[in-house]
Amino acid sequence: MELLESVLGHTFADRSLLKQALTHPSLGYEMQRTQPDNQRLEFLGDAVLQLVLSEILYLQFTQADEGMLTKVRSQLVSTKALAVIAKQIRLGGFLLMARGEESSGGRERDSTLADALEAVAGAVFLDGGMDAARRMVRCLFMEQIKGLGTSPVEENPKGQLQEHLQAISPQSPSYQILEESGPDHAKSFYAMVTWCGKELGRGLGRSKKEAEVDAARSALASEHLPLILESSKPDQSASEVS
Repeated sequence: MELLESVLGHTFADRSLLKQALTHPSLGYEMQRTQPDNQRLEFLGDAVLQLVLSEILYLQFTQADEGMLTKVRSQLVSTKALAVIAKQIRLGGFLLMARGEESSGGRERDSTLADALEAVAGAVFLDGGMDAARRMVRCLFMEQIKGLGTSPVEENPKGQLQEHLQAISPQSPSYQILEESGPDHAKSFYAMVTWCGKELGRGLGRSKKEAEVDAARSALASEHLPLILESSKPDQSASEVS
């Protein structure tokens, strides 16, 4: 507990809150008894992160309009972004979960890690108030916020991917939701993007749109995309002959 508290920049007066934030719902199912888990804290922590990051962005980017601030905040609290931070602080190693969930890769699953980080934010808020939550967010999100520079840059992976593909063919990429899971207040969606019958990437998100954006981002980062684009180019020699 002390190690995690040092990373979070907060020492808990009530450590049961931190334990609950680290308890995956699968543990109660495995033990077949009521077990406090992190779902309620996740709900609270989502709002805490949204508020604190909104305040930081509002004060840092005085010329950005509401739409831009909303997009940047969405990037910072996306499943992928929260999972990256959770992995950096090795949050998965602190989670309490069922053996079956662990054996299926639960400690490294992006959605699980993002949920746990939100739950921890909720626990810090309940234990120490908004000032403690601000300190935790600034501590964990420091690199991401610094990376925004003096003005936020709009990220549009779906648009960028479409530009790459339509330089070769007028056919647009197609997005498909493969799976959705989780309770109604915290669903996770798993999406796939394809083009000309080829799978380009898959992504995870809290909404269908976020999952599609993450799939496009994965496609852009894939080492296979240049090969797919090259193989799909029209045959120049054939066009010259015709």
